[in-house]
Amino acid sequence: MPDRIYLLPDSVANQIAAGEVIQRPASVIKELVENAVDAGADCIRIFVRDAGRTLIQVIDNGHGMSDTDARMAFERHATSKISSADDLSRLVTMGFRGEALPSICAISQVEVRSRQPESAMGTHLVISGSRVEKQEPDVCEAGTNIMVKNIFFNVPARRKFLKSDSVELSNIMREFERLALVNPGVRMSIDTGGKTIDLRKGNLRQRIGDIWKGNLVEQLLPVEADTPTVKISGYITRPEFARRRNALQYFLVNGRNMRHPYFRKAVLNCFNGLIAPDSMPCYFIRFDIDPAAIDVNIHPTKDEIKFEDEAVIWSVLSGAVRASLGKNAAVPTIDFDTEHLPVDVVAPATDPGTPADLPAYDIPTDYNPFASATSASAGTGGADRQRTPGEHHSNPSTNWERLYEGFMKGAEKPQLTERPESIPELTDGQETAVGETLQFEDKYIIGVVEGRGVAVIDQYRAHLKILYEQLCARMGSGQTLSQQLLFPALLELSPEQEAPLAEVRETLHRLGLVLEKEGPDFVITGTPPGVTADEAVEIVMRVIESVSDEASHYGTESTEEAAERLRRDVTLAMAGSMAVKRGRALTEEERRKIVIDLFALPDPSLTPSGRRVYTLLDENAIRRLLP
Repeated sequence: MPDRIYLLPDSVANQIAAGEVIQRPASVIKELVENAVDAGADCIRIFVRDAGRTLIQVIDNGHGMSDTDARMAFERHATSKISSADDLSRLVTMGFRGEALPSICAISQVEVRSRQPESAMGTHLVISGSRVEKQEPDVCEAGTNIMVKNIFFNVPARRKFLKSDSVELSNIMREFERLALVNPGVRMSIDTGGKTIDLRKGNLRQRIGDIWKGNLVEQLLPVEADTPTVKISGYITRPEFARRRNALQYFLVNGRNMRHPYFRKAVLNCFNGLIAPDSMPCYFIRFDIDPAAIDVNIHPTKDEIKFEDEAVIWSVLSGAVRASLGKNAAVPTIDFDTEHLPVDVVAPATDPGTPADLPAYDIPTDYNPFASATSASAGTGGADRQRTPGEHHSNPSTNWERLYEGFMKGAEKPQLTERPESIPELTDGQETAVGETLQFEDKYIIGVVEGRGVAVIDQYRAHLKILYEQLCARMGSGQTLSQQLLFPALLELSPEQEAPLAEVRETLHRLGLVLEKEGPDFVITGTPPGVTADEAVEIVMRVIESVSDEASHYGTESTEEAAERLRRDVTLAMAGSMAVKRGRALTEEERRKIVIDLFALPDPSLTPSGRRVYTLLDENAIRRLLP
């Protein structure tokens, strides 16, 4: 019987390995930039065309490669970072596996020019799909210049699953931010063909301010801790600047980025009670630790790290964050003399020497609150009345109401401290007969719908469904309703958020949300009727986040299908931002409006994503519940 097991060719093995190491164009940039940092470069330039599909170029001024090194670097498991297994416990470089460059050249066309500073001539190497096409001497600058062209050109299935240009560009900018943040001492620039970002050398605080514009730097609080186990440094944002979405959360360990849910929980616990439950703080925290106390050899992407003393580091991290919050007066104080007192009682009188005026109450001098209402109206003393046998002392008929009438004279009707604004309305639905409604736990609407029964409705899903259908109808009719803002709202976007915004900008405009470019920033100049400037900013941020999350399908669909899915995603995200949230009290009029508009829809039972909007109890269902 012939043998059935044999070795795969290197080109096939490299393509398989590329599936783990090179997932998208952003992965190429990560590997090439980390190699440049390991080469001692202090200036790295990145050029991207067509979101990395046709060209990714990284130029550095590091120590370069010789002719032999340039050829050997693209062989599988060839590396200059380690020479034995013991070196894994002393890693100080970003790379060490020897997998990145072979994986890149296995699925693309690579061109390399490199020269060592002490050499007069460099080398020029061309590789296509792991096959070396030529290598020759070349006159070039010191350092290394690598061009990666036509990624996944020989793996059509992988190229087909690349996402839209805006999504891939957003991933590239996110990776650039991570690399720039972890290497503040390196000048880094990126040119995407439509935009260029150039970051100067500096410290961590300066790099944060250069990447994320606006007043983020002014919101930062320093975090410091130095122990024999770990040294922690970095920044957190003040609690009042916590974000509902797009929170910036970064851990940096020995010069590399890291995801660590356990340490993230340690930071979030410190903000308990200081921020709203649906908000998240931003943090940029750096760990300096003995390389022997961590293991980075867990995943090919090297962003998962195992720590030897996680419990100890948890305590140090938690203590450092709490100390920073307390030291900078970020923890709210309690005034036991004034807390829970009304504002008009706490506020001092205009003249400290004059006592505040007390309200006058008109109480009759012969008033006896213990007298029954009947005896009081008859003029007899209720206290002297003889009780009949069997009469209890509980639940007496008293006239306390007369006393409270005096106290409530002239008092204003109590109002909610935060009165909910009217729910957004776009169109009027067909009238549906609805009885009285009530709200349960500020989440559900319960009402009687004529001819249907008792409906228990999820208020958020119902309003989302209504707004989504109305927005779709508006899109289909070509009608655009927008109100101009007196003061345009500024959008503070990171580079990774600008790419998807360019793709959804036209759709948002058709829905009534107008964005204009002012210098390097975007501003909102128009909103749909009933939407405030702050709500418009929230809508845009939610749309960007939603499109980035849902865009995995765009690369697998035709142009028309992808465009239609994009419109649906934008419309759904916009409706979700405008819909009334769970936990919000609604008036009777608002509840009835939701119920009427919901049952006027052709299909009110499910949300656009397929979740149930309501449950209906007809007479038969109620009879089964109450046999």
